[in-house]
Parts: sequence; structure tokens; C-alpha cells
Amino acid sequence: MINSLKTSIQLIHFHPILWIFILVSFLTGSFTELAIIFSIVFLHELGHYIAASSFKWRISSIVLWAFGGVMKTDEHGTRPVCEEAIVILAGPFVQILIYGFLYGGSSFGVIPDYYFELMLYYNTIILLFNLLPIWPLDGGKLVFLALTTFLTFKKAYYATIIGSLAICVIIVLGQLLFFPFTLSSFLIWLFLIQENWKEWKYRFYVFIRFLLKRYEGGNFVRAIKPIYASPQDSFLDVLTRFHREKKHTIYIEYTDRERISVEDNECLDYYFNERPYRKTIGEVFTGY
Repeated sequence: MINSLKTSIQLIHFHPILWIFILVSFLTGSFTELAIIFSIVFLHELGHYIAASSFKWRISSIVLWAFGGVMKTDEHGTRPVCEEAIVILAGPFVQILIYGFLYGGSSFGVIPDYYFELMLYYNTIILLFNLLPIWPLDGGKLVFLALTTFLTFKKAYYATIIGSLAICVIIVLGQLLFFPFTLSSFLIWLFLIQENWKEWKYRFYVFIRFLLKRYEGGNFVRAIKPIYASPQDSFLDVLTRFHREKKHTIYIEYTDRERISVEDNECLDYYFNERPYRKTIGEVFTGY
């Protein structure tokens, strides 16, 4: 636990938006509130980190910002769904433990009433905020996992990012039109819009990472799902129909009675070694 704490501290980076909140807290005399928020966020991200480390995830950094943080890792979308769910829920679980600590400390008189109510309030706000269905919050990642159970990886990822952007824009417009304007809230939603826009710009690379992990043998198989394709379908289009945790046999259909079958690992091997970017699935495996 101590080694995990030291390593996580070394990986921590402050997002520029957090420095703005630190400056505002000094100017407004609300440093105590910021210290409480920062402590809860740090413990939340530490929960993610400890869970991810136990599964030997590769973690590059932990970026902290107001009311949340992001653990940067290449493992999202490439690990078993149940494993990712455990890592995602580890953060909220730590906050449940914080509730126990607060009520225990208050009942024994260790925590003064003022600080108890303050910490209880911010712990609740941060917990509910992180469970919103917006990427890269925990709620958004859970939505993505849920979508991958019945959609292809590509469709699930695209739907998650588009849905997150839509929710953020609606909330910002609602704040500007119907609610009192607050700079802190505006900066938080602006940050989330920026993060989702960045994810959208690099969406193709996320998809290729998913394929590459499968090619390297990093796909946990839970079910078998056939894919039916026409010889005229582009090679990449067939790859976009791949699901998480499913083994695929691709059936290339020429007529009702004539078709050939290809395994998904054969497609991935050909894609990463021969790079058939402009070819159809028929040209690759049958020559026409």
C-alpha cells in the first residue's frame, strides 16, 4: 500500500484548470474547501490506481482537476469487461469508505460538526458528479462498458463520446439560459467538452489500438459471434464489426449456397502485415 501511494504520487499531474481553482481559493479565502475537495479526489483516483495496478495495467499518469481526475492508461477497451468495471468502481468504492470514516469520526467526536458537514457535502457532490454518464467520468466509462455488451466496439465508443458531448452542451446551454452563471461550473463543463472533443479527434487510433490488442492475443473470449460479409465490403469495414470479448468467424457470401469462412485472427494478421487499406474482403481472400 505504501509503495502504491509513493508511485501514484510520482505519476500525479495537475491540470491547468486546477491551478485556476487554487488561485481562486486563495483570493476568496476558500482554501479549506479546496483542500477537502483535493483530498477526496486524490483518494478517489488512488482507488482506481490500486485496482488497476493489481491487474498490472500500464499507467502513464494521473491528472487531477477540480471535482475529479483522469488516470491515463492504454488499457481501456482492451481488458475484460469485468476487470475494467472493477477498476472504474474502485474510485466510488473509496468514497463509500470515506462515508464510513466520516460517520465513525463524527460519532466518536473526532471530527467537528462543521468539518463533518463540509466533508460529507463535498464527498457526495464528487461521488454523484463522477457517476454522471459523461466520458471520461466513471459514469461515462460504465456506459461505454454497457454499450459494448451489444454493440461493436467502434459503435459503442462513438456513441459514448457523441452522447457525452451532447449532454455537456445541453448542460452549458441550460446554465447560460436558465441558471445563475458561475465561473467554476462553466470551466468544469468546458473541460469535459474539451476532453470529449479530443477523444473524438483520436477515435480512429482508439479503434486501431483495440484491433492491435486483439492481434497480439489480448482478447478475452466470452462468446462466439459470426459476421456475414459481401465480397464487395471493404476490408476495414469488416473489422469495424468486431465486438469485445467475442470470437468472430467471417463468412464471405457469394451466393445463397456459396461462401467461404475466415477467422478473425487471419483478418487481423493480414491487416497489420499487408495493410490492405483500399481492398475489399473478397479481393484479399478470394482474389475477386
